[in-house]
Amino acid sequence: MISAIVMASGFGRRMKAEKLTMIVQNIPMVERVVKEAEGSKVEEVILVYRSYDVKSIFNRYDIKTVYNSKAHLGQSESIKLGIKNSNDNTEGYMFFVGDQPYLSRETINLLIDEFNKDKCCIVMPIYGGHKGNPVIFPVKFKKELLMLQGDIGGRDIIKNNIHNVKFITIEDAKQGRDIDNMKSYLELER
Repeated sequence: MISAIVMASGFGRRMKAEKLTMIVQNIPMVERVVKEAEGSKVEEVILVYRSYDVKSIFNRYDIKTVYNSKAHLGQSESIKLGIKNSNDNTEGYMFFVGDQPYLSRETINLLIDEFNKDKCCIVMPIYGGHKGNPVIFPVKFKKELLMLQGDIGGRDIIKNNIHNVKFITIEDAKQGRDIDNMKSYLELER
């Protein structure tokens, strides 16, 4: 079983706006991410949010939503909340960012298929030569993930277990782009 944890509790400081609610191809950015996750092979979707504007988008969805009261402490808090609220039968935690609106369910499924070949490996996509999201961590890393602090995510776990990482090249580099500022939003929308 794969649990999709959508980390959607950032502050969008570089955007200077609630970027996750910005419209991309007629729907809010974060909704695009969740819809692709829901349409994939993941068995549950957990949205970790800070803004009630973000949560309100999902009132009509059958997904678990978890409020992050410690969002100011960094990405690690979303990771921990997602894990703590995931199903006990989870074999892998698949971490999504809410500002990657061009990610497709086909890519999500490709990553899941690779994980299912060896459920002890971390699976990480490579877009245009750059590491990206979503990353799947096997449940064996649960304790290490729950000990994370600050805004670094699972980078150190990956670095310390590089022999245990499967890198999967995704041909469509646009799928890996996240939207950090107005310039990147306008470029991607062209």
